[in-house]
Amino acid sequence: MGWLWGILVVLIAFVAVLAARAAACKPKEETYGPREELAVDAQGAVQRLAQMVRIPTVSDYDEQKVDEAQFEAFRTKLKELYPAVHRVCPPVLCEGKGRVTGLLFRWKGKSSAEPTVLMAHYDVVPVEETRWQHPPFCGEVFNDELWGRGTLDTKITLLGILEAAETLIEQGFVPQQDVYFAFGGDEEVSGHGAKDIIQYLKNQGVKPALVIDEGGAVVDGVFPGVSRPLAVVGIGEKGMMDVVLTAKSEGGHASHPTRPSAVGSMARAVARLEAKPMKAHITKPVREFLRVAAPHTPFGLRMVLANLWCFGGLLCVLAEKLGGEINAMMRTTFAFTMAQGSKQINVMPNEATAGINVRLVNVDTPESVKAYMEKVIDDDNVTVNVRDAQTASPYAVTQGPKWNKLAAAVAHTWQGCLVTPYLMIACSDSRHYAGFCDDVYKFSAMHLSAEQRGLIHNDNERIPVTEVAKTVEFFTRLEKSL
Repeated sequence: MGWLWGILVVLIAFVAVLAARAAACKPKEETYGPREELAVDAQGAVQRLAQMVRIPTVSDYDEQKVDEAQFEAFRTKLKELYPAVHRVCPPVLCEGKGRVTGLLFRWKGKSSAEPTVLMAHYDVVPVEETRWQHPPFCGEVFNDELWGRGTLDTKITLLGILEAAETLIEQGFVPQQDVYFAFGGDEEVSGHGAKDIIQYLKNQGVKPALVIDEGGAVVDGVFPGVSRPLAVVGIGEKGMMDVVLTAKSEGGHASHPTRPSAVGSMARAVARLEAKPMKAHITKPVREFLRVAAPHTPFGLRMVLANLWCFGGLLCVLAEKLGGEINAMMRTTFAFTMAQGSKQINVMPNEATAGINVRLVNVDTPESVKAYMEKVIDDDNVTVNVRDAQTASPYAVTQGPKWNKLAAAVAHTWQGCLVTPYLMIACSDSRHYAGFCDDVYKFSAMHLSAEQRGLIHNDNERIPVTEVAKTVEFFTRLEKSL
């Protein structure tokens, strides 16, 4: 019986260690120095954003559908709205394929040793006007919300950057380091704007020390048990690749079907991949996110999060079951988006295809993902063809002056929020800075509900007018620290 008592003592000690670690995982308030009260021209900012929104700078994968006159009108409007910026920081027009793809301002600082690049894009995705409650380019306020395509993605960011700079320049402020404003005109179609701007910077011998682009936001209710808003700042971005599965068969008349059919083989391949998602990983962004969130969770969940050495596997299983953004942060995901068989219902196709959009965490590569797919599909009749592929970006630092400047601007603007790193699961123009700048952060300066986040690229896009002022306040704090 002595051995039973020994096991019991070990179990009690084990549980005691887990509980002690959970009890020690207490909220720790970060200190970001003294907070300065700022006054911004909220009403004027809303009016200027409205003017930007009324110019339909719609990008399209079909370049014949792009109205260049609207993009030129937008750039002309910026000159009218922000004369001080254009006087002190005359812009460079970056071109590619015979059109202006990017707009770059240089705000000369006291030093050029460690420049910062603040990014946004002024192109927007197409709209279906009949589905909107108000005209998509009306730029009007209804019920304290400014309506129009671009109010969230990302003319609001561009506005915040220029509003802050215009005011600071008029006040005679000079940044410690050079600051560049890099605005792309074709981000929504994965164009060349950011690449052309980067090439210009390289030609000028400029190597950014810090880049900030769209990404996370201040959000509510994204993690169980955490009641305070979370300001999620992307320190990295998932990679992306497009994969086409192709299955072949003899085809023929539908009256005497062949087996296995191309459609059947392709469907089985898709079903197998859906049933066996890739392994979850607790990467640096996930670990850093949990470090901030865990102390604010109920004790039972905190016991799991404070003891990942023991419960890491359980967390990965829970993430898969719960799905959503946490799951997407932890694993390479497969999104099955397209399928094609016969073009006629009574004809057996010789070939069937399925399109998969893959988002990679940085422990996986395009080569390893392809090998995994082939292993899971296990069908010589199905081929895995990789189209475009880009690996995940490296991670930015989460300690030191660069992170602290950004985190302080966030915390002082949205008081009471928890500033935390996370992994951006979508794509942005800032991915092109990988290898050119070590520290690239992704943060959209807005406090958005789940419903409001769902309006991005959707019908009825709009922003609360109160958030317009907050965006300007954030960029004012940030630019004063650079």
